[in-house]
Amino acid sequence: MYNIHISNTLIILSSLEHNQHMKNPHNTTTPMPPTAAPATVSPEVPPEQVALFDRFLSSLGNAAELPAGTTSKDSFSDLIRGFVEVDRIERGRVSCSFSVKPPIVNPYKGLHGGVVASVAERVSTACARTVVPEDRELFLGELSTSYLSTAPLDAEVVVVASLVRSGRNITVVSVEFRLKQTGKLAYTAHATFFNLPGSKL
Repeated sequence: MYNIHISNTLIILSSLEHNQHMKNPHNTTTPMPPTAAPATVSPEVPPEQVALFDRFLSSLGNAAELPAGTTSKDSFSDLIRGFVEVDRIERGRVSCSFSVKPPIVNPYKGLHGGVVASVAERVSTACARTVVPEDRELFLGELSTSYLSTAPLDAEVVVVASLVRSGRNITVVSVEFRLKQTGKLAYTAHATFFNLPGSKL
């Protein structure tokens, strides 16, 4: 088991925005950035280590061109929203589900860790929004994610976000990812939000 901590991330998603955005995904494509200059390598690093690192990145597809449409604005958000289905919304609780499909798996055919964190961020934000008034902005102060197991390709995953506590200034949400077929807990996350007063123009 290992943990990833993402701190000081500004949330721009005020609600789950699930199917509404997918009905009108007309985004303009931004041109691909120019090819980056070769990296500067310290003379202390042996050439064989550099070659090994380069092969590792290449095996992950680092040298491949990005598919069409993936450079448009919010394309990653569109991808995540396209997979997640909202099952139930209650005060202090949001449940969703999705299938692990090829676009969201890692090289080992399991759910990509970045997707786990992204879904946790969005679902916990939606859960917080069930108790935090709309006139207060949510700022994600910390998102901790624990990878306990894996969700393999084609697995059905159930995600439940539950309110831990919500006060005047802070809201805490816990998220669980379970395999639908077995109920096995695969991933957990905890999100801490700062409830900020809305800006006044």
